[in-house]
Amino acid sequence: MTSQHAPMSRRKTIVATTIGNGLEFFDFTIYGFLALVIGKLFFPTLDSYGQLLLTVGTFGVGFIMRPLGGIVIGAYADRAGRKKAMTLTIFLMALGCAMIAFAPTYAQIGVAGPILIVLARLIQGFSAGGEVGASTTLLVEHATPANRGYMASWQFASQGLGILLGAAVAGGLTAALGPQGMEAWGWRVPFFIGMLIAPVGIYIRRHLHESLETAGTPAASAARRSSIAEVCGEHGRTVLAAILSVLGGTAAAYVVTFYMPTYAVRELGLPPTVALFGAVLTGLLSFVLAPLVGLASDRVGRKTLIVWGRVAMMLMIYPGFLWLNISPSPVVLFIVVALLSTALVVQTVPAITMLPEMFPKHVRASGMSLVYSVGVALFGGFSPFVSTWLVGASGNKLAPAWYLLGMTLVSLLGLLWLKDFTGRDIDDAAAHEPDAEPSARTVRA
Repeated sequence: MTSQHAPMSRRKTIVATTIGNGLEFFDFTIYGFLALVIGKLFFPTLDSYGQLLLTVGTFGVGFIMRPLGGIVIGAYADRAGRKKAMTLTIFLMALGCAMIAFAPTYAQIGVAGPILIVLARLIQGFSAGGEVGASTTLLVEHATPANRGYMASWQFASQGLGILLGAAVAGGLTAALGPQGMEAWGWRVPFFIGMLIAPVGIYIRRHLHESLETAGTPAASAARRSSIAEVCGEHGRTVLAAILSVLGGTAAAYVVTFYMPTYAVRELGLPPTVALFGAVLTGLLSFVLAPLVGLASDRVGRKTLIVWGRVAMMLMIYPGFLWLNISPSPVVLFIVVALLSTALVVQTVPAITMLPEMFPKHVRASGMSLVYSVGVALFGGFSPFVSTWLVGASGNKLAPAWYLLGMTLVSLLGLLWLKDFTGRDIDDAAAHEPDAEPSARTVRA
């Protein structure tokens, strides 16, 4: 049982998972922070708007593979164990980083350069699709019913760590090398750094305690069946409601974190270093606040915090973008980013905890991976692309605010059909009744 894991084992799990996930998100997201530079090097035949549109579109391409990665790696995690799945995702992410680091530009080999970049992003997307499910499930299964929110919060904290490192590296290199140095060779440095993730994979495989018993257990026998078929067949309504609930948080995360630096430079005329250090602030707040929000969710419940976080986001989105356009200064940018990032943490930490709680243990990683990867693929990764297109098509610099407002509002509807398992034993067989069978159990809201 998860409650039998010793505190020392939990601390080791938190440290190893946070470091591994942080490096994975560094690898996956650094591309977004270098969108303007990569656009010039790999799409030089287009104007600046076309370069940006294709570059953020290529960023989104990585999310196309997320559902497939979630299905394949999630099923692998339910069959072979969480630890092996995490190790696989880490090595795949490092491979994608290496391909980008060594990729010849358009000027060197023509259209083959952008094709190689797209292929690398597809590999990274496949990896990221399975990483969140496997790692969050591992954290949840090392927790007790009283501290699952805190344990799962380190998944989002690790994302903040990766964003913090990525934005800091990109901002530091931009400030030190300038535009010419970045275009000549500086853009490759973060991807070389990202290749260092591979040794972390070896550490995780050797030193973490596996939370899934895979030999001679009912869970192992069940895992030999199609876990995705079971998730969709017996928990279909939960999957659909969860995807709907996820879309608001993922859209907000990728607009606030990855589109905002590009928006600040292109639309507001702020220096690239200022915009990137705004992303550093987002990563720092995510890393610091996530564990605190996790603790709070264990006390007041997941749904309560999600609702308040999303209401706060809706109230601040439009005024924040309006203020930025009226007074485009570094101070205003940092204040707006800080407020939106705080609301993002408050809603996302309990949401990411709820996802694995909703599925029985033998299909937990599959269910978590499917819901998260589909939600992020449809509404997260392409949010920078949609935001860029909306501004270009409408000529309205406030268009991203309206897009986020709509996504956040719709995502609240999904919560109506989701159970809140705060404080309950999620490994109790009676806790996860198939959607086809009405439940008479009273669920804490």
